[in-house]
Amino acid sequence: MEGSSPGDGEEPSRLAASILQPAYLRPSARRRGALAAETPTAAHGPVQTREMLPATSKLCAAISYRHLRNMTGLRRQAAVALSQELSRLACRSTGPSTWIHQVRRRSSLLSSRLEEKPFSEMEMSYIKQGEEALQKSLSILGDQDGWKTETVVGNGDKVLSKVLPDVGKVFRLEVVVDQPLDTVYSELVDNMEQMGDWNPSVEEVKILQKIGKDTVITHEKAAATPGNIVGPRDFVSVRCAKRRGSTCVLAGMATKYGAMPEQEGFVRAENGPTCMVLRPLPGSPSQTKLTWLLSIDLKGWLPKTIINQVLSQTQVNFANHLRERLARTVPC
Repeated sequence: MEGSSPGDGEEPSRLAASILQPAYLRPSARRRGALAAETPTAAHGPVQTREMLPATSKLCAAISYRHLRNMTGLRRQAAVALSQELSRLACRSTGPSTWIHQVRRRSSLLSSRLEEKPFSEMEMSYIKQGEEALQKSLSILGDQDGWKTETVVGNGDKVLSKVLPDVGKVFRLEVVVDQPLDTVYSELVDNMEQMGDWNPSVEEVKILQKIGKDTVITHEKAAATPGNIVGPRDFVSVRCAKRRGSTCVLAGMATKYGAMPEQEGFVRAENGPTCMVLRPLPGSPSQTKLTWLLSIDLKGWLPKTIINQVLSQTQVNFANHLRERLARTVPC
């Protein structure tokens, strides 16, 4: 067994579940304590609890089932009903009403989210694909058995690999970047379309569609390798960027996009599941530990030995070019 888990002790399934949970459903520890202390007891009387149940049940019915989440009208009615019940309780109550205020704030947040434009069936499909890529990638990285060393560089960068059933050979890059997590995240996510400016392995990255805050559809053109060993390839991918506390996961996989059919002069390759996991280096928040899982089917008639050599070296080169990019663009 070689390497270390990208979660640094946190189980991948738990990491994936926590990252995929919407932020507005994750109250802070301080709020959880406040709500627990202010929750009404029997001393407040049974009337409040009895009147709260209908509206609460409606709201839960609207948001608990995936196939109802796009029924905006039903969800909005439930949120309005809950808000009205809370207002009536606040007016009639002679006791402490801080807990009502807390729940009302939560209800207002849900109501504002219900006003957002609902996703289409196709958009929901892309979101699901991105989340699936994230879960599968973290599951692969979390299994520490069977990894073999491909390359170890003098600065500590290393590439490992393993063969998976139904997936093939996957590669794992583990490096430390001398920049804080926010800086690395911004370069890889916010400046995604600029990657062709600093990574010689990439000719172009173009965002075809943004879906919500976390999901994008991209088209990437890979640059030709030296000696044209591997001819021009392009990819259409769905990418999902999730952040939870000090952990960032950037996941992706190949997808179909009607507005970007196969391009003349390029072989349409497929990637995924693939992901990058970013964490502050323990004890050194100014440095970032980056783990990159790479899984690619380049298509065509290429010998596996050449493919393995190219992909392994691509990861090592990526780390070097990323450091150079950050050194040039980050103010001293």
